[in-house]
Amino acid sequence: MSGKTKILFVCLGNICRSAAAEAILKKLAEQAEIADQYEIDSAGIINYHEGEPADRRMREHARIHGYDITSISRPVRQTDFDYFDLIVGMDNNNIEDLRDRAQTIEQERKIHAMREYFNADTPEDYVPDPYYGGAQGFELVISLLEEGCTNILKMR
Repeated sequence: MSGKTKILFVCLGNICRSAAAEAILKKLAEQAEIADQYEIDSAGIINYHEGEPADRRMREHARIHGYDITSISRPVRQTDFDYFDLIVGMDNNNIEDLRDRAQTIEQERKIHAMREYFNADTPEDYVPDPYYGGAQGFELVISLLEEGCTNILKMR
């Protein structure tokens, strides 16, 4: 594959998990001095938050860890399935929704679960939605995404 590796992170509304994953992978790639090899974006299954910045709580927790979430929520577009090389869903519902939208086998093969990039000893098998929870949920999301994004960079 020539050119940049294009990665799209997807969660339900694109205001917590996928937005954070985008910011984390961008920062890790910058730190590894390989940011020029990647194009990283995020999107949501639904368009409810389209045009909005990420959730304030997610941005605050990310900032504490040195990440700047600047993305603006957008829904997944049909063109994303051809454009991106890797489409990473945060939970099983996201994966099912993405697979339902994929129109070809090639598009479906690009869809992966974030859990595929967790360490073998990580007890979680998806990235839980922190939206209706407290600070611990946002911290868990950041921890899981740091782990998964670190492993994505190792595999590419």
